[in-house]
Amino acid sequence: MTPASGFASPEPASLHMGVIGNCTISALIDSRARIVWSCMPRFDADPVFCALLGGADGASGSWAIELEDLAETRQRYEPNTAVLVTELWDRHGQGLQVTDFAPRFASRGRFFRPMQITRRVRALKGTPRIRVHLAPRFEWGAQTPTITSGSNHVRYVGDHLTLRLYTDAPISHVLSGEPFLLVHEHNFLLGPDETIAGSVSDVARHFEQETRAYWRTWSQRLALPLEWQDAVIRAAITLKLSLFEDTGAIVAAMTTSIPEAAHTERNWDYRYCWLRDAFFVVRALNSLSEIGTMEDYLRWLQDAVVGSARAGSGHLQPLLGVGLERHLPERVVPSLPGYRGMGPVRAGNQAHEQFQHDVYGNIVLAASQAFHDHRLLHRPGRAEFERLEAMGEEARRVFDQPDAGMWELRTRMRVHTSSALMSWAACDRLAKIARTLHLPERAAYWGEHAAAMRERILRESWSEERQAFAESFGGRDLDASVLLMAEIGFIDPKDPRFMSTLHALETHLCDGPYMRRYEAPDDFGKPEVAFNICTFWRIDALARTGRVREAREVFEAMLAVRNPLGLLSEDTHATTGEMWGNFPQTYSMVGLINAAVRLSAHWDSVV
Repeated sequence: MTPASGFASPEPASLHMGVIGNCTISALIDSRARIVWSCMPRFDADPVFCALLGGADGASGSWAIELEDLAETRQRYEPNTAVLVTELWDRHGQGLQVTDFAPRFASRGRFFRPMQITRRVRALKGTPRIRVHLAPRFEWGAQTPTITSGSNHVRYVGDHLTLRLYTDAPISHVLSGEPFLLVHEHNFLLGPDETIAGSVSDVARHFEQETRAYWRTWSQRLALPLEWQDAVIRAAITLKLSLFEDTGAIVAAMTTSIPEAAHTERNWDYRYCWLRDAFFVVRALNSLSEIGTMEDYLRWLQDAVVGSARAGSGHLQPLLGVGLERHLPERVVPSLPGYRGMGPVRAGNQAHEQFQHDVYGNIVLAASQAFHDHRLLHRPGRAEFERLEAMGEEARRVFDQPDAGMWELRTRMRVHTSSALMSWAACDRLAKIARTLHLPERAAYWGEHAAAMRERILRESWSEERQAFAESFGGRDLDASVLLMAEIGFIDPKDPRFMSTLHALETHLCDGPYMRRYEAPDDFGKPEVAFNICTFWRIDALARTGRVREAREVFEAMLAVRNPLGLLSEDTHATTGEMWGNFPQTYSMVGLINAAVRLSAHWDSVV
């Protein structure tokens, strides 16, 4: 319908959205209660709601609860949960509330986390007039499903997936899209083509109560810093939602092809598990005493390592599918125009073919805490250590070999400092694990390799000209990733060389409080926007070098550019503060947690 009908046209896509999920699927919901992105039956599948990446009418591939004469919207999470509440108010003072969530709770000795989105709609004041627009699409928006219906359900049938909607709203109105008065509460359950046990309203109510209780209990167990607790809780829940619990994989983001900057074609598919990103997620949640995600991820990681060994190659690719898929061919999807029309839309990621030598260090770092943590029911031992040693041997072998680096450069190979640094970390942590396991010979072996690597990194990555550690051995270009030297314990942050490096990076890579990744042009030219995790690395370095007041100022600037629900994407435009890049980005939410934990006042200052 046209705006003259009283129902507003869809707004242009923006990242002022919330995310719901249950560690099986997720969905993005905009400020008007419109579901614009959701992949089923898992994170990296065909999106059944794809309006985020455009369409001819801006409405296909979305699920909206529309209010006639809409005047105002409000959106919030139920405190300490992944339950999202959107209020819609019309010009006459009438309002409604849409409660969205994906069911997740313990049932029969396991977690119940179906491929399902639950929506509950009730009037807050008056009898507002609404319209339900439910238009899932298959095959990346190209296929309109066949629709069949019954007395309280509608089936959306595609070639490879069938969805079933149960509702106590009038089926005729759902099918026709005709407006109707919201007199009673209505419930919608969209999921697999299966029957439900009980009435729609009873099931929806039960699912909501149990899902709220699960998330509140989960949040209650977090070891939070004194300051910025709400921000940390929201970041932690968002990271948890990025876990594909069936296998233990952690996706880098929920989306694909949101460009890193406007009209740049830096559009990538992040719905896979990068070993690097997953390590940072595990470590951030561990800092809050949430070890369940680490245990789940270690299952996936061991399968990935063993699978690589069985394939007859020590090489481990930097990312895999959530089900351990190794072949993730990148292709352009012609059926969708892209975020704000800024294509291309890509599915798959060519980086799975690359050599990124930091991967071995990320594997060892992700697993290392488990060898020292006595809370775990199944602590790893000698067998697991020996599997990690195989990764250490690969790290030792490729330590000084050119690779694509952590920024996944497609046309340039160098001996990247960040990759060599992670090879050092692999050997250093293996030495520490060996000491814990009372294996002195192995501890000495790995300690010797770590010491030799450290000496070479300090010598060969230092640029006398720039008075800084450069992005590659013998290079001169600056790269924010060298700030990890202090974060992973490679160098004393008060070392004059590190402090000089920080100064150089701030001089050449910072736009106000924000930090770009690197200064040298890449495959698409020079980066235009700040990369959020780099800004958080700067915050960490500032705090470690004693510049705590400045660190807090930069952190507050980052908190200010979150969207209204407390979420961050990958990149921030330094001038406008606008978010770009895939969303929500685990790297960015990790940085928020790490900064809050490092900068917060201690609890003993108030208790």
